[in-house]
Order: sequence, then C-alpha cells, then structure tokens
Amino acid sequence: MGRDQRASRGRRGAPAIPGEPAAANTPRARRTDTGLAELVPDRDRPQAWSLLLDGAPQSHVDLADPTRLGFEYQRRLGHVADLVAPQGRPIQALHLGGGALTLPRYVAATRPRSRQQVAELDAALTEWVRAELPLQPGWQIKVRGADARTVLERAPEGGADLVIADVFSGARVPAHCATVEFAALAARALAPGGLYTANITDGSTLAFARAQVATLLAVFPEVALIADPAVLRGKRFGNLILVAGHTALPIAELTRRTASDAALGRVEHGRDLAAFTGGAAIATDTAAAPSPAPPPGTFHPAPR
Repeated sequence: MGRDQRASRGRRGAPAIPGEPAAANTPRARRTDTGLAELVPDRDRPQAWSLLLDGAPQSHVDLADPTRLGFEYQRRLGHVADLVAPQGRPIQALHLGGGALTLPRYVAATRPRSRQQVAELDAALTEWVRAELPLQPGWQIKVRGADARTVLERAPEGGADLVIADVFSGARVPAHCATVEFAALAARALAPGGLYTANITDGSTLAFARAQVATLLAVFPEVALIADPAVLRGKRFGNLILVAGHTALPIAELTRRTASDAALGRVEHGRDLAAFTGGAAIATDTAAAPSPAPPPGTFHPAPR
C-alpha cells in the first residue's frame, strides 16, 4: 500500500469492459479473490497505471519505463534492491506480496537474468494484472498463488539475495507476517550478504512500528528504518521501510539515496534506532496483532 499524490491522481470513471486492453487508457475494474481491483491511468504518462484495491492505492506501474517507481515506498524498496549487489548483477529475489508486480518488474529491468519468485494470495488479481499489464518476454518472474508465509516457509535456505515483504490484507499488515517467527524465516532464506526489506504502515504512537523494529533486532544483527520525518514523529500515518541483514548495511548510500528523493525521508540505524523501539515487546505468533487501520482518507488522494 502506498501514498503518492502524483502517481495516483488519474481520474476515476466507469469501469471498462473486462478484457479490453489496458492500452485503451481508460479506467477499468475487476472483482478478484480479495476485493475490488481497479486500474486507473496516469494522465501524465499514457502507459502508466495505478492499481487500487477497495479504493486504496497499492501499486503504480509504468509499462514504458519499469524502472520508474511512482510511489514513495516503492522507491525506497528500489534503493534496497539497487544496493543488494553490484549494479546490473543478476540476483535471486523473493517477493512476498505481488500487487501489480512493480518491484519484480523493476528488478527484471535493472538486473537482467535475475530469477524472481512472487507470493500473491489473490490469484485472480495476478491473472488480471498479467493480462492488462503484461510482463516483458524473457523476464524470469514466477508468481505463486499462495500465502506469503507459506511460500517463505518453503523457500530454500540461503537461496535469496533479496527478500521483499509487502504483505497487506486490506489496508493492514497481517499479524502472521509480522512476528519474530516470520523474521526468522526471512533470515533463513537469505544468502550471505543478502538483504531483507519490508513495507509497513503506522502512525500516532507508532506502537506497531516500534514492535517491528524490536522484532527484527531480535533476529538480525543489522537493522535500519526509512520513513518520512513526520511519520517518525507520529504526526501522520504513512509507510515505513524496514531493512535488515546478517552483515553491515549500506547505510551511507541508503541515506544519500533517501535524501535525493523528492519526498522527505530519514534513515534511522544503530543507537538511534534502538532508542526508537522504546522498550517495545517482540511480536510473536502467540501475541502478534495486525498493523493499525489507516485513518479514513489516508491513502485516498483527491483526483486532480
């Protein structure tokens, strides 16, 4: 789930006829396994689309330029993908949560010959997205219609250079994908030097985000957090990106890239990040809760 005023401002209208090619550049909708999915065209870019689920923006895809990441949180995940290995080198990536397959497209375009697996519970959504926003020939992207944690449990040990968790049930991160047991599975799946990154949402007291940082610190020796300073102060609800690994994180470069984005962002790491947890308890399978629901209108920018 993401927030980006410009990328999501396509005017919504009557749903297009199912099966009509997305190139017609008209809004379209489809009832999938988990809700109402909509594709809304970007008025500034004729081949760019935003995917909305039950009215909330989830993904933004530019078919003409898959390296363009329209949502703030996706750009930050893209920074992590860029830094997991030398530029252009193929990687093994595991994506937990698929949506419009924005990050798999990005990795395929920036790192040709990468092998990628995607876990997306909503098989009907994947089928529709692939029909309306087709992947390029030669991209090695395999999508499994299964629960993210189930796929993670079956992932080969040490087989992934990059694990991206962008898992939402409606507008909330599900509890079973936000526990220390889940984090341990992600750590197990990582190859030496690999990176785990997750998109979560929170606001106000940031109780969920604090617990998630504490949970990752219980599993990984290196953890960082990227977010808008207003979100970190609890002034607004928004996305926070977690980054973790078994070895030193590329903090300096993450900080530089975050600072170069149009959206304000700050990287927390080390003592400051440990202090951020405020003594929050580690989330476990027996006591975890989903992330809080966003306040009404949080991820629904007004059309322009």
